[in-house]
Amino acid sequence: MNQSTMRIGQKFPLTIKRLGINGEGVGFYKRNVVFVKGAIPGEEITVKVTKLQRNFAEAEILTIRKPSEFRQEAPCAVYEECGGCQLQHMTYEAQLINKRDIVIQALEKYARNIAENTDIKQTIGMDNPWHYRNKSQFQVRKEGKRVYAGLFAEGSNQLLNINDCSVQHPVTSKITVGTRKILQKLNIPIYDGKTLNGLVRTIVVRTGVKTGETQVCLVTTRNELPHKEELIQRIKKLDPSIVSITQNINREKTSLIFGDETIVLDGKETIHEKLGELAFDLSSRAFFQLNPEQTVHLYNEIKKAAALTGKETVVDAYCGVGTIGLWLAKDAKEVRGMDVVPESIQDAKMNARNHGFKHVRYSTGTAEDWLARWRREGFTPDVITVDPPRTGLAQSFIKSVLKIQPKRIVYTSCNPSTLAKDLAELSKLYDVKYIQPVDMFPQTAHVECVALLILQGK
Repeated sequence: MNQSTMRIGQKFPLTIKRLGINGEGVGFYKRNVVFVKGAIPGEEITVKVTKLQRNFAEAEILTIRKPSEFRQEAPCAVYEECGGCQLQHMTYEAQLINKRDIVIQALEKYARNIAENTDIKQTIGMDNPWHYRNKSQFQVRKEGKRVYAGLFAEGSNQLLNINDCSVQHPVTSKITVGTRKILQKLNIPIYDGKTLNGLVRTIVVRTGVKTGETQVCLVTTRNELPHKEELIQRIKKLDPSIVSITQNINREKTSLIFGDETIVLDGKETIHEKLGELAFDLSSRAFFQLNPEQTVHLYNEIKKAAALTGKETVVDAYCGVGTIGLWLAKDAKEVRGMDVVPESIQDAKMNARNHGFKHVRYSTGTAEDWLARWRREGFTPDVITVDPPRTGLAQSFIKSVLKIQPKRIVYTSCNPSTLAKDLAELSKLYDVKYIQPVDMFPQTAHVECVALLILQGK
């Protein structure tokens, strides 16, 4: 970046060309990249530079000279401050178009030849892109006598009290607000982020969208809980869906929500939830998709790409609690999965047992270690399905896959940049047939994709 062309506080007109990976508008000033929060592709605006970096600048909108036809008023009262959503100022139709474009941009940057020769399908959206999140984790703080529950304002330690989050399932909002008021009424000590004193840190509520069962978990700094019985009775009365109340103890000074110890205060240890024909028991700390309705669409896209006939062996790498492998199990000859988290593998084994699958097995460890070991034992999968974290596939895993050469790979990604980098490497031996974007998190800049790769010459 040519630093001399810009300075902090400088104002100039800018045309927004595209949407960045974090949902900001991207324009160019004297061939330098400028990121502008809240700007929409196609808009002509006047901006003021707020930050200069080596290869880009950040700016804020002063005036919108020519607004986009897709601009709308964000329905959420704390949208500007919160930062949890990035795209509420854009119509949903435009969000879906721009999410596909984010995928194309990533491919153009890291895998141009795939960008030019691959069918990148239209984004699969939601009929109702609001109130879809089945779990909320709201921090609790106290100011004077008032107890607040919500999220921290973007880039600060200022807690925003949120009574009705527009992307949360309504029952999670209702119970969080009710619990916050009970904590205030019973004068239960609230955690102080500065002094680290106090007791209640976080209210976590998860609801089974298909089963109507809800779990409330209070994350505390220690075991004791004053007015415990009255607290439990009052929380139970908040909503008839509550079947589990738990307490998780997190003594550490950390941004992680949960500690290692969970106590059941009332009701069951888990809640029940269904995804399509599959059912799952979820404990307080268990990972589960936050948008069950779209998860069914995502998993059906994985199933379509895997194209199983009952004769194929499948490996579900980075398998978590086994959801993807189990989704495919009915049409596979054998499914094997692995994950580095031992609790996830325990849950995966239990889930397979509960569904009566005898041809599914799970192991703790890295995908590359198990692939090498199974290969030595004479097992090479026909299909590998991967759903890695945002960092993408480990280099050692890519090497293993290129060595054992399964006929097809179904790559599910939550980060277009790492997807594009990994596809560039895998395309040495694989043709990328298509990429299907799926909108798992409406109103945010996140986009998931399912990519189908076929071994060349097959």
